[in-house]
Amino acid sequence: MKLSETRRPPNLKPGDSIGICSPARKIPLAEIELALKMIEAQGYYPVLGKNMFNEDNQFSGTDAERAEDLQLFLDDPAIQAVLFARGGYGTLRIIDELDFDAFSENPKWLIGYSDITVLHNHLHALGFESMHATMPINFGKDVYSTETLFKAATGHAVTYDATNSTSVKNRPGKCTSQLVGGNLSLIYALQGSVSDLDTYGKILFLEDLDEYLYHIDRMMISLKRAEKIHGLAGLIVGGMNEMKDNTIPFGKNAEEIIASHVDGFDFPVCYGFPAGHDVKNYALPLGRTVHLHVESDSSRLEF
Repeated sequence: MKLSETRRPPNLKPGDSIGICSPARKIPLAEIELALKMIEAQGYYPVLGKNMFNEDNQFSGTDAERAEDLQLFLDDPAIQAVLFARGGYGTLRIIDELDFDAFSENPKWLIGYSDITVLHNHLHALGFESMHATMPINFGKDVYSTETLFKAATGHAVTYDATNSTSVKNRPGKCTSQLVGGNLSLIYALQGSVSDLDTYGKILFLEDLDEYLYHIDRMMISLKRAEKIHGLAGLIVGGMNEMKDNTIPFGKNAEEIIASHVDGFDFPVCYGFPAGHDVKNYALPLGRTVHLHVESDSSRLEF
């Protein structure tokens, strides 16, 4: 099967301007001051969205204000990439208000994770690569994770070697295909929409945070029933952090739940990959053809 081709935004280069906005939860300037210094130290010029520090209950401004900031950055040819300050919840509320016509003529890296999965999946449906990576609110947590963002966005070859320290053994194997995915809850929420994720023949990456274990089970059943597990080339399970249980335990952790739903398939599966809501959050170019080599207790990803 021939996969649909994706377009790669131009590599970042010293002197480029990077737009920063918050399409979801509100954020104070103090929480990104370190990130601004780090961006400048890399040789780039950070440009803040004009509404970025507005507040509308939990959101970084109203839906209209958050959409305005992102739309301006999508349209402005002087902005070579867009970094999202943080996640939370809110990108889904504005995705249908955004126009990607100018972006399609002048694509640029959109970089973030968590709630930004909405944009990643939407861009994949439009045929563009995007970058699942750490965000300014987290730049000070792990220097290497931040380095991988800039390394990947500047076009350097990258190899990650990861050790699986979860309770579930990897399923060994090798595959080469497009990498897609992101936050499981958002992939689940986008099903049936214009931003729905096509996973067939691809390597699916999943991560999540602060979900009830039975929610993980329900979402995996939903993906399976929608045939998003059938036909995968491979599966990468990243951080499954701070999961919640009920008074009567579910009986399995998140990785064990996922393993139960991919049992019977023969594609390689690795667990505990350092990407997602954890200190280590390595950059992943979604839509890119990558090479995955999985062994029983380790994995290697190359792009």
